[in-house]
Amino acid sequence: MVVTSENLLITSSVSPAFNSEHSLKQKYPKKHDHFRFEDFYHRQPDTGVVTDWNEGRNLFASEDFIIGLIEGLEEEVGSASTVVMYNIGYEWGMRDAQFFQKWFEKEYEKNIREANTMFMLEAWWWPFTAQGWGNWEVDMSDHQNGFMFVNIFDSAVARTLGDVGKPVCHIYAGLFAGFFSNVVKKSLGCIEIQCYSMGETYCKFLLGTKDRIDAAAFWNNEGATARDIEKRLQHGERLG
Repeated sequence: MVVTSENLLITSSVSPAFNSEHSLKQKYPKKHDHFRFEDFYHRQPDTGVVTDWNEGRNLFASEDFIIGLIEGLEEEVGSASTVVMYNIGYEWGMRDAQFFQKWFEKEYEKNIREANTMFMLEAWWWPFTAQGWGNWEVDMSDHQNGFMFVNIFDSAVARTLGDVGKPVCHIYAGLFAGFFSNVVKKSLGCIEIQCYSMGETYCKFLLGTKDRIDAAAFWNNEGATARDIEKRLQHGERLG
């Protein structure tokens, strides 16, 4: 998703593009530094289709779409809207993991398991940054203990909704859970424990096994801060 000067957003899908390969990619098939908007996207004025470097089709939508989606779900299903958004993100993450592994292998000529983990993860996320989903920071220092943290700076959802006093980035949580579950072939969950929409400077997510996520959700409901939750997990605390 990319915020343009017209206040439009671009969100990409994993659907195959039409038969019109990126012109720059045709000229420089081994180019990796395609970070500029003009390099990453390929517009087809005759059809109105926008594709990206990885041949995924992209759609334009306004920020009002995010507000309308969330408020519409809340009106239809009430508090269950958070679960719906999480499940949307989870399915997206599962499918995007498959899409990512294909284009990563095609572009870098190696399987994701042959690549450095942090390099692989940055390769996955940077197109999201280009699309406007925000910059990220991954902390894998506790991954051997069954959990890790992901920080999102300038979340598209939180930025759009503003300070509403509660976590709102459930689609991100689902996205991370779905993607990492697919990659590691293990069922993982994710919960947002700090959000820009709660007056924080960035959003923080806990990704991990079910017992870690359940514990974090309980502590969060009891009023624990993200730092409190992080310390408890690092000290090996569990629910009784």
